[in-house]
Amino acid sequence: MNRRDALSRVALILGGTVIGANIFLEGCKPADKRVMTGLDFQPEDVAYLDEIADTILPTTASSPGAKAAAVGTFMTVMVKDCYDEADQKIFTGGMQKLQDACKKKNDNYFMECTPQQRHDLLVELDNEQKEFNKDKKKEDPQHYFRMIKELTLLGYFTSEIGATKALRYVESPGRFEACIPYKKGDKAWAL
Repeated sequence: MNRRDALSRVALILGGTVIGANIFLEGCKPADKRVMTGLDFQPEDVAYLDEIADTILPTTASSPGAKAAAVGTFMTVMVKDCYDEADQKIFTGGMQKLQDACKKKNDNYFMECTPQQRHDLLVELDNEQKEFNKDKKKEDPQHYFRMIKELTLLGYFTSEIGATKALRYVESPGRFEACIPYKKGDKAWAL
């Protein structure tokens, strides 16, 4: 199964709850919607997104972090190929807003901050997006940090590393078993 098929299935399972999921279901490249011209992510943008993603999903004793799964590259492809122009602008503007918030809070840019400073900033931004979404109307734009966080989770858990190291992966599960005992600390399943 290739990554595009996996993403389509994940979007179907999630019921289209991921931002831009309608694009996944329609097969990317929104022909009827305009996309930003000249949208080109540089290697430093990918490295920046990798560090954000790795702060959200860091390496643990039992599994590699988001950077090991190349989530930064995944995010750039998804934004460039699957988001419409409005969401692309929110995402790319959000990358700058995150930098500005980091500079204001820590007097340093994100890449120059300590892991704890990065974590604290992202916790604040996550709380901000939760508050934003409480009163959000359907027609209101998405919050940029929610987009970053959702793409991080989607990219990580649909990657080989995420599916095999962070989740219990069974390539061919065999017969259906409705009740499988769960022991505290077991990993979730990935099929």
